[in-house]
Amino acid sequence: MTLTASPSGSTVAEAEAFLAAHPEIEAFDIVLHDSNGIGRGKIIRRHELLSLYKSGRHLPISILGLDICGEDVHETGLIWDQGDGDLRAWPIPGTLVPLHGTVPPRGELFMSMYDLEGAKMTSDPRHALQAQVDALAAEGLYPAGAFELEFFLLSNQRGADGKVQPAADVLDGRASHKTEVYSVDHLHGMLPLFNDIYAGAAKAGIKAETMISEYAPGQYELTLHYREDVMQAADDLIRLKRIVRMQARLHGVTACFMAKPNEVYAGSGMHFHVSMRDASGRNVFVEAAEGKWNETILHALGGLRATMGESMLVFAPHANSWRRFASQSYAPVSPTWGVNNRSVALRIPAGDIKARRIEHRPAGVDANPYLVAATVLAGIRHGLKNKIDPGPETTGNGYEGGEDAPAIPVDWRMAIEAAKNSAFLKEALGEDMHRTFTAIKAAEYARVMRTVSEVDYDLYLYTV
Repeated sequence: MTLTASPSGSTVAEAEAFLAAHPEIEAFDIVLHDSNGIGRGKIIRRHELLSLYKSGRHLPISILGLDICGEDVHETGLIWDQGDGDLRAWPIPGTLVPLHGTVPPRGELFMSMYDLEGAKMTSDPRHALQAQVDALAAEGLYPAGAFELEFFLLSNQRGADGKVQPAADVLDGRASHKTEVYSVDHLHGMLPLFNDIYAGAAKAGIKAETMISEYAPGQYELTLHYREDVMQAADDLIRLKRIVRMQARLHGVTACFMAKPNEVYAGSGMHFHVSMRDASGRNVFVEAAEGKWNETILHALGGLRATMGESMLVFAPHANSWRRFASQSYAPVSPTWGVNNRSVALRIPAGDIKARRIEHRPAGVDANPYLVAATVLAGIRHGLKNKIDPGPETTGNGYEGGEDAPAIPVDWRMAIEAAKNSAFLKEALGEDMHRTFTAIKAAEYARVMRTVSEVDYDLYLYTV
């Protein structure tokens, strides 16, 4: 069957207007995001863009069944079970943007996968998030949010010990191995790179905001403007990672989005701030009197606490992700909630009561923002539907106590098993996305466990 209209809602007029406004652009990165949040796709030439909008682009179904190395995971059912046939990717409306600093000039376009008849390919992470947004809309609720982006800027060369080391300032080559948390002067040394990151974000229509020197040598945080559409918030985060990575490379350093690149210092999170509006635009998390929490926000917290354990694989999807969780490391170690408290997993930030929201803190920056947002929204829906009590607020040091909190996995293998067996996560992601994601994670776990690492040699070569 030949489709006469894009199932994503994209139009040829959008592409024609973009080409007219940007005669300098010669090529486009067309990007589809897999379960790990990795951009897969092609670079097409300018003259190919209109045909892409008219009829989509054939891509193999297996592109959504790849592991972190880009290799097929047969257990997803997306490879030979399907004959590795082609499906059709279509442009996502509003995601066609120019890139900053490319020679020759290029643009970027996000794609999403559909079958040949135009039905959504449900192992596509975007569709998983959209399903939760649609479910909330059917219940009269509309989520808004923003992600925080933490990352490291590293030298392209390892240190004498073989470990990664912070990048020297791109301004003048000055090096620092100090933590430098909140140092404004330290930020100045990276200003040429940061200026290009902001320029790239602006070209892409992303409102990148505050830059912070974070709690480790070479670590930074960049905040994003709050969006009334959580799909847009996820798009902002995943596109900004690509901008940071590309601009860092152009400046001769490496942008690192591992959750924990250095065992001595804090890791990098991807905190998700989320609120809910009703049909009139009212924030339903706002309490009548400040500090007197309403049932809606409490039930939302209750749902997130109750489902956090079986969802941890989404928030910590890789072997390295689990090195981030350590006491007093600014990463939560149990599903606690509190107010203006950075030691808990679910934080109600201080600030204007009209902007009341939940800061969901477990996810590392290595997680897929589409799947994180889908799982968080599903957890909130679960709490609202079942009117779940979140239990008492955690005050003071959230790393102490927490014995009454629901159990969460303590390592990657436990998280994989919990996710596989979770009826909640199957509903949150959809059956196909759940099968694809957990199969890929199991395959990656097997790869790590059969690899003889430097740690093995260090511990055992001369001692056992």
